Amino acid sequence: METSIKMLDEKTDQATRQMLQKVIERKMKFDHMKQRHLLVMWATVLMSFIYFIYIYYTVMKPYSYSFASMFSVYVKQSANLYFLILTVGLYGLMNLLREKKDKAEKEYHALRCEIIDKSKDLWKKEEEWKSRHTVFEMMKVNYDINLYHENK
Repeated sequence: METSIKMLDEKTDQATRQMLQKVIERKMKFDHMKQRHLLVMWATVLMSFIYFIYIYYTVMKPYSYSFASMFSVYVKQSANLYFLILTVGLYGLMNLLREKKDKAEKEYHALRCEIIDKSKDLWKKEEEWKSRHTVFEMMKVNYDINLYHENK
């Protein structure tokens, strides 16, 4: 459990601390997936750019007088197949990571909204209710998790 959550002794009970820990874990998973998706997306863009430049200088420019000769040269060079497989594979990986990122984002926001909806039940006592803003502020400052509003 995170140290800042452990330090919330009198402000929250054990179940609330577990929920806060889970929302932090989901946020970290979402951030990790977002970072991986962004990395693979840029790798796909860069690889596509390199592939088209390669095709331009090896196939299109020297054999631009005939489409049949361009197609023939394109099919003869095995490097084109490897570049194409790599580019399409990166594109597929990018889409897969986007789906995983979207799923992690939904899980994170669902748990965050659940904490917001149940805040009256989680901080039942009057002194706990008055001190919940310190918990919300700690989550916002330390982990960039907004528990004040449901909207992103």
